[in-house]
Amino acid sequence: MTLSVDTARVSVVPDNNRPAWRAQRAILSLDDYATGVLSGDRVRLARAISLVESSNPDHQKLAQHLLIRVSPHTGRAHRIGVTGVPGVGKSTFIESFGNMLIEHGHRVAVLAVDPSSSRSGGSILGDKTRMETLANNPDAYIRPSPSSGRLGGVTRTTRETMLLMEAAGYDVILVETVGAGQNEIVVADMTDFFLVLMLPGAGDELQGIKKGVLELADLIAVNKCEGDNEQKADAARQHYANALHILTPASPNWQPPVLKISGLTGVGIAQLWERIEKHHEIFQQSGELEAIRKRQKIKWMWNLIEDKLLDAMRAHPTVKANLGEIGRQVEQGEITAPLAALELLEMFGLAARLDGSLQIS
Repeated sequence: MTLSVDTARVSVVPDNNRPAWRAQRAILSLDDYATGVLSGDRVRLARAISLVESSNPDHQKLAQHLLIRVSPHTGRAHRIGVTGVPGVGKSTFIESFGNMLIEHGHRVAVLAVDPSSSRSGGSILGDKTRMETLANNPDAYIRPSPSSGRLGGVTRTTRETMLLMEAAGYDVILVETVGAGQNEIVVADMTDFFLVLMLPGAGDELQGIKKGVLELADLIAVNKCEGDNEQKADAARQHYANALHILTPASPNWQPPVLKISGLTGVGIAQLWERIEKHHEIFQQSGELEAIRKRQKIKWMWNLIEDKLLDAMRAHPTVKANLGEIGRQVEQGEITAPLAALELLEMFGLAARLDGSLQIS
């Protein structure tokens, strides 16, 4: 026997597949989710995040109604993207930074864009064990955001999770990426402030961080400047400052600064937050913050459209039936990749129109 609860009644439902002592989780209504999120109930917040991450169509529909319900309570948080090459000390920095913010009365959420990359090995689950004091702080919340097999899935779930965290009262959202691939671009497109962490001793010029990432940076922080690294950190700070002066700033209202910090000792962390607050103030007063967020919403919409179309195309029976042969022809050089793509698109469009799954006027 398991206990099933909804908003209307309590009923006992037999379940032969579960032990008698194990209770089934309560079924939550839209009101239950919304009330739980807005009250900061961590259990219901966690379930709400799982709801937006679910691939179940019914869950997705309920999740969107939930987001609409809580939307008046979103948009007031600092959304900060944090990146850096593996080994730069992101976990140590985030713990130090998060604890400092909480001491000053803030509530902090940490979200991971790439929790289980097979190439980078980055994992917020591993980071969570290295951020023990922050993870155990009642004013902090650390949550992975699954990739769903590709970047678009990360974009959807991370954005929606951010909105739920804001509605729950977290006023600083840190979105972490492992510093590899295209994740930095994705994170920059969903945050207000993009922080790039660097190591002392420039080595190989920009240490594998591409020019494009520097162009996205709102601030560069040279981490691990403690002890014997202090002189190297000074040299690296000057190096990156010179590099930024060559680039055209993304905004005429902000010249990205370069600071020295230490996640281990806390040196420079307070000054970094002052710069972030100054950036927020300038962009809010100029109207640039609102404009950026509006552009991000439109880009999010197009990302989701691309995802849905790609899912529909891959799942369509006609495309699936011919994909293997067309792939073989591309591999053997019998047709070019662009021609194969056109054939598959035409095949999908025609088949979808015939079976009614795609309406084209």
